[in-house]
Formats: sequence, C-alpha cells, structure tokens
Amino acid sequence: MKSSELANLEVAIVGGGYGGAVAAVALSRLGANVHVYEQASAILQVGAGIGLRPPTVELFRRWEIFDAIAAVSTPSDYFEILTATGEVIQREEWPKIHDYAQVNKTRFIHRGDFIDTLLKLLPGDMVHIGHKMTAIEDRGEAATLTFADGKKVTADLVIGADGIRSVVRNQLFSDNQPVFAGAHAHRAVVSSGDTYGLDVDDNLRLYMDDRGTMIYFLPLRHRNQVSFDITALSDDDSWAPEVTRDDLVALVDGFDERLVNITRNLDMDTVTSRAVFDIDPVDTWHSDCVALLGDAAHAMLHHQGQGANQAIQDAGGLADALLEAGSLREALALYQATRKPDTDALQRISRESWDAQSVRTAFPEKSSIK
Repeated sequence: MKSSELANLEVAIVGGGYGGAVAAVALSRLGANVHVYEQASAILQVGAGIGLRPPTVELFRRWEIFDAIAAVSTPSDYFEILTATGEVIQREEWPKIHDYAQVNKTRFIHRGDFIDTLLKLLPGDMVHIGHKMTAIEDRGEAATLTFADGKKVTADLVIGADGIRSVVRNQLFSDNQPVFAGAHAHRAVVSSGDTYGLDVDDNLRLYMDDRGTMIYFLPLRHRNQVSFDITALSDDDSWAPEVTRDDLVALVDGFDERLVNITRNLDMDTVTSRAVFDIDPVDTWHSDCVALLGDAAHAMLHHQGQGANQAIQDAGGLADALLEAGSLREALALYQATRKPDTDALQRISRESWDAQSVRTAFPEKSSIK
C-alpha cells in the first residue's frame, strides 16, 4: 500500500497484551492511526518469564525498539534439557542466533516488563483501558466495534488480538473453543539467591521426569530472579485450579533436591496455577477489514516457548504485507498466507510436548518452520 494510504488507515486493535501492543508499535511505525482497546481497567505486571527468539529480536531492531527491550531482558546462548536429577539430555544453541547482521541472542524477559516497555513506546492517547468489546460488525470496507458501555468505534482495519477466548474470532471466523491439554502449569518468580546455586548462567533449563512432570528454569538475570514453572499432567480442566504447597512438592518428588527445596519454599501467594489450553487451527484469520493475531488466531501450548514469539512475528508479517500489497484486502490475504503455515506447524509440534525417553533435539520446529 502507498504511504499516503497507510497514513490514512484507521486501525483498531482489540486487546492490550503483548500481541496487541507490539502490533500497535509495528503499524504506527508505518504511519497508520492506531488505537488499542483493552478490557481490563489496568494493565498489570502479571505472569512470569518468556523467551524472545532471534527472529523476534531482529524485528525489534527493525522497529528501533531493541535498546528498550534489551534494558529489561537477559540474553541467552542455549537451551538445555535434563533429566529430573540433572543429567543432560540435549544442549543446543538457539536457532538463527547468527543469521542476522548482528548476533541476536534469545532474550528472557518478564511478561509484565515486556508489556510495560511496549506500552511506554506508545503515545498515551493510543491505549484505551476499560473497553470491553461485546460485538463486532464487519461491513466489508470497515468494521464497527461495540463496547460494554455502548460506545462504538469504526475502523478501516480491526485486529483481534484478544487472546485464546477471542470474541473477534468467535463472532466472525470460528467457534473454536479452548482445548484442554490435560496438564496444569504452576508459575512463580523467585530470587536468584533462593535457588540453592542452580542459577549459574543465563540459559534456559528444562528438567523432566518419566511421569510427564517438567520444570522450566528460566533466568531473569537483569532482575536477579528466576522464572520457575512446574508443568504436570492433570485431569482437572478448571481454568484456575486450586493447589497447595504439598500438592506442588508431591509433583516434584524425585527431582534434584535443590528443585524440591525451591518448590517447598515458594511463596504460594505469588504462584499462578492455570490449566493448559490451546485451540485447534483456525481455517480463516481474516476478512477484507478484520484480522486475527496471536493467540486469537493460533493459541498454542507453551512447550516450545513460541506463543509470544509468534504473536510478535504476526505483527511483523502484517506490517510487511501492508507495505507489499496493493490494497488492504490483498494485504490481509498475504498476511495469512505467509504466517499460517508456520503457526499451524507450531501448534502441532507444541501439542507433542516433551518425553524424556525420546528427545532428539531441543528444537523440533527447525525442520518445519522458516
């Protein structure tokens, strides 16, 4: 699209998480008039750590926001998979770390820090909190959003970045509902000094036993903290299961005693427990004026650590499509055609989880995505 067309493009993004926020950064860099609508009354620092992969980091360089992200993140060289008692199964350098003009290491960041940093890059009047979307009307050349307070907003392009329970997706494109993965994830952030010497460098470690229990140990060295995640099988599909300290300690029975001690000493008020869900692949992500992005389009399990990365790469793919195509309609078709093969593959691979007896590579996606 021409620069003049992009400058006149009115964009409404539904959802103020990292997918929506990074899409706002990418599209505002093109000159579009972007507004983000978030249903929460405040965007809080919640969650734990995530890893931003080298292709994602390259997008940050393109958008000239790398320095801001680097200031609140920790660079990592490799990913290590170990048995429950600490024997190394696989250790591999992050894919594509040397594929760019500058070395792009994977960077570990707290979800809250990431969203906060992105929002600080946006003008204050671009983000509208307390806006819960209840309906969307696709009129072909534009779409109108209706919010819970009755307010209406019309935009040339609406981006549904409203998560795994996306209202945009379910009203316009698919009735796919979250699919329970038969597991719970229990997450907390702990001080590096409370890890019994396990926080030795800046690299991700995954410990796993033969019962399907996994511990993700992700350093946040810039915070002097570690993101600590216990993922274990469960038949309970309640969205936010209730667990006790004894429940968590029982899950890690047989693991390295230092991991057991970390678990035993967790501040339970800071532990977030969630059932693990994804969605089946969505056939169509877009109309002529509405597009899905991130979890709304392709929510995936966390085993490959790709959820946030793919949302960010969606934003990059959408921005590139808008620049390359001759019209908005063509751009949205190109966006889906470019991005969907990779996310379909990652949804499938992420459902395979990990098996301590059959790990052949730390990065099974290398042969399936670009």
